[in-house]
Amino acid sequence: MKKIFIFAFLLVISVSVFAQTKSASMSFKNTHHDFGKIKEVDGAVSTVFNFVNTGKEPVIIGKVKATCGCTTPTWTNTPIPPGGSGFVKAVYDPRNRPGKFNKSITVTSNSENSPVFLRISGEVIQREPTIEDLYRFKIGDIRLKQNMLPFTRIYNTSVRSQTIEIVNVGNKEVSIGFERIPEHISVKAEPIVLKPKEKGKIKVSYDANKKRAWGYVVDRFYLKLNDGKFDGANRITVSATISEDFSKLTEEEKAKAPLINFTEKSFDFGTLTQGQSITHEFEFKNAGKSDLMIREVKASCGCTAVKPNKKQIAPGETATIKVTFNTRGKRGRQSKSITIISNDPQNSRTVLWIKGMVNMPEK
Repeated sequence: MKKIFIFAFLLVISVSVFAQTKSASMSFKNTHHDFGKIKEVDGAVSTVFNFVNTGKEPVIIGKVKATCGCTTPTWTNTPIPPGGSGFVKAVYDPRNRPGKFNKSITVTSNSENSPVFLRISGEVIQREPTIEDLYRFKIGDIRLKQNMLPFTRIYNTSVRSQTIEIVNVGNKEVSIGFERIPEHISVKAEPIVLKPKEKGKIKVSYDANKKRAWGYVVDRFYLKLNDGKFDGANRITVSATISEDFSKLTEEEKAKAPLINFTEKSFDFGTLTQGQSITHEFEFKNAGKSDLMIREVKASCGCTAVKPNKKQIAPGETATIKVTFNTRGKRGRQSKSITIISNDPQNSRTVLWIKGMVNMPEK
């Protein structure tokens, strides 16, 4: 009995060893390549990882995947017979990627040691930035470092200024003028005439008091070069979030301030069919001690109409904001916001939500 058991055990081991020798096996010479220091200006670099099939069956590479779009792999896409050689090539693009890098490539195949992980590393020496890099936006022969000025949060009583750096990349002088400037914005170029290759500035001043608006607002003005015709593509966008300045209120004034208090801030309309509309009224109360003023009511989408029933609410008085959501052209889960700007020092900005599901009509 003991001899039979030993014979059976040896038979299993023999079959297992034989099966292993029959499988495909990738044997790489190396699995890591260090490029050292490379210059971004020199462009892409590449290396080849060579391997030998040391098994008894052909190696078939199914997939090679890099961890980054900056690394492009290619490989032997035909079966590699036993004793045959194959490769995996990795091309690394250093463009706009200064500094050290360490990327991996995963090789998936029918090899017994699949997956195999290859790695490339190195350090990219950044190229000197060009005029186009520094001044990204182009209007005629003038290049600008930016074509949008975000004033972010600004008090309704404030005047703030920002500057746009510009350069004349042409071979002739360019005179700089402006068109369609909103009354609350002042603009001037320094100098007014830019010589070839000369740098200058556009100084923009924003008077929030003259804007007479609240919350997030967007304006535009336009460059006019050499007294040319109006071109809508020459626009510069100015944005700001205007809020009331409560910083100078005394403790007594704060104690007597209005206080906006909503009974709910979110409404779920459930499920609607595309094309239907839903109306809901958000009720609120002035729980403060002086008149509550609704400065602004804004919806996040043109599909949502909003209307407060009154904009001045006495202490203890209630009011409503009527919201109508039109589902035309909408489908799936919907979530629209309504922003309320008021003179409540504690809650000058309140956000309401109307949510639900819009299904397509049955055919």
